[in-house]
Amino acid sequence: MKQLILPEDEEMTDDEKQLFLCDIKEVCREYFECDEKYTFDMVRTRDGFSVCLFFDARRVRKFKKPRL
Repeated sequence: MKQLILPEDEEMTDDEKQLFLCDIKEVCREYFECDEKYTFDMVRTRDGFSVCLFFDARRVRKFKKPRL
């Protein structure tokens, strides 16, 4: 059964969605050479949310293993 009413602090506003995409783009650029077409889908699940991020990557960047 799908919930019809969710507490408002559980939904992302459009501004929050844009902030999320801005932050995630920075992380993705460290690992991939990609374009600027990022989208995501967020679906309510029984345990919270399922979040899927979509973007096209031309290649995987090489990176050095961090020194501990």
